[in-house]
Amino acid sequence: MTGVPVSIGRRPPQERWSGVVPAGSPGALGNPGDPLVDTFGRVHRDLRISLTDRCSLRCTYCMPEQGMEWLSRSSVLTTDEIVRIASICADAGITTFRLTGGEPLLRKDLPDVVARLAALRGPEGTPVQIAMTTNGIGLDRALPELMAAGLQRLNISLDTVRRDRFAELTRRDRLDDVLAGIAAAQASGLRPLKINAVAMRGVNDDELVDLVEFAVAHDAQMRFIEQMPLDAGHTWDRAEMVTREEILDALAGRWNLTPVPGRGGAPAERWRLGESEHTVGVIASVTAPFCGDCDRMRLTADGQLRNCLFSNAEFDLLPLLRGDDPARIDGDVDAMLRAAIHAKLPGHAINDPGFLQPARGMNAIGG
Repeated sequence: MTGVPVSIGRRPPQERWSGVVPAGSPGALGNPGDPLVDTFGRVHRDLRISLTDRCSLRCTYCMPEQGMEWLSRSSVLTTDEIVRIASICADAGITTFRLTGGEPLLRKDLPDVVARLAALRGPEGTPVQIAMTTNGIGLDRALPELMAAGLQRLNISLDTVRRDRFAELTRRDRLDDVLAGIAAAQASGLRPLKINAVAMRGVNDDELVDLVEFAVAHDAQMRFIEQMPLDAGHTWDRAEMVTREEILDALAGRWNLTPVPGRGGAPAERWRLGESEHTVGVIASVTAPFCGDCDRMRLTADGQLRNCLFSNAEFDLLPLLRGDDPARIDGDVDAMLRAAIHAKLPGHAINDPGFLQPARGMNAIGG
């Protein structure tokens, strides 16, 4: 097996930034314990941690069916390394850790990861929040142990409720497994429970109302995501993307939609469905970017910090974590974290003619 990043076609490899601003030195970008504030005044409170690049599905908009190059096992962060990074982040004001993949349920030590992260506290002693995004396969068996370990919130991906369409879209006949996971999540009482779907023209755009009704029946919030240029095969086509306005138009034929105020830094805009308490969300990263309120960073399974989902630069923590001087690790990791925040751009530039899709696919970046 070979490690990534890899070049795809003529595209350049992911740029990895390995310089470190010495902790506490003159001109350092803040000191350990200071809030993580970028040059645009955005305070960062959310870290998405990818536990693996592997997945139990092969969704057409994310991964090719065959030919994927997986991360080498030696390059994947250990649980101790994940917790060490997260502890430094919690000291700096990160309040939410979302576990992603690939598929996080494929990580055999997931309950231990959850338990150790859930034990972290912020600067004022406030417990952190632990969330997870999953495709739901195996969730029915794993959920009791994960909840006991401290898992508090769930997002489950489901792009269609039609069996033949699910098998075609994911290249796996696993709909029953996903539905079992959703049923277990509904029964668990974890709220808010969110179901995510990528809206795709000619694939599931005739199913938007059905998906919302499915979510409502399972006491969940449906969230539609505009398809983004994050597929490993680099085949994204803007013309195939179902836009925010198209999604809302389709739903408005069934419900009276009332905007829900107070979005803050959340990626989804929400609308109330008629007179009910149920809501639907739309994440419109392409047509209505929310970069100005972004408070998120990402950590890949192989220890790369990313300050934007669409960034073409990564900040490599692995050499710091596995260096020869253990006394320097925490300070150097904190400094690298602040360097990444300092380098964050005002927006993702998807709509700029010069936009370059990240070399990594979504499964390797983390959701």
